[in-house]
Amino acid sequence: MQLPVDPARYSAFLLVMAGMAAFPGPANLFSIATGMRRGKAAVIQGVAGMTLATLSWFAAAALGLGAVMAAFPQAFQALTIAGGLYLIWMGLQSIRGGVVNAPEPPPPEAHLDRSALRDGFAVQLANPKALLFFGVVLPSFADPDRPLVPQLLLFAAATIGMDLVTMTAYGLGGAALAERMSQPGFRRIFRFAIGGLLIAAAALILLRR
Repeated sequence: MQLPVDPARYSAFLLVMAGMAAFPGPANLFSIATGMRRGKAAVIQGVAGMTLATLSWFAAAALGLGAVMAAFPQAFQALTIAGGLYLIWMGLQSIRGGVVNAPEPPPPEAHLDRSALRDGFAVQLANPKALLFFGVVLPSFADPDRPLVPQLLLFAAATIGMDLVTMTAYGLGGAALAERMSQPGFRRIFRFAIGGLLIAAAALILLRR
């Protein structure tokens, strides 16, 4: 019986998601800001909004990837290479950030008079990291020789599960995490670790071809 996804491919995807979920991008920074300014209940609402946006991205990816896989197999191979190169770029950017050790950018504004659910949805829907993930990284792991929907369901489970853990942790521990990330030594080690993880994942993608 054929599994929905290749175990090696799925393991590489989990490695990528571990790095991308922990990376302090707009979604995690928004969670920190929400936790510090609006409290725990708003964090849960904000995470729910970001999760709904992620599900919307997966629904769009299911339609788009299916069309690309069926009509343009060579373009699909090109997306696989682009996904690996993008992860290398992200990893090098993280390592460069560790060398320079500049402070983290300010988080997206958490408006006290607006719905945290709506703000979270808007932040993740417009998140450039999400756009690149679904447009470039995710196609790198889809197997054109297997049904697409079961693959996307497993990818979605991993993505949402890791995002829920990291975004909630960032949000509920907002003040403590913000304080740790303000420490140059911790920030440098964190960035080096994330960079190494993303480059290792990119190598798995590119060498698998």
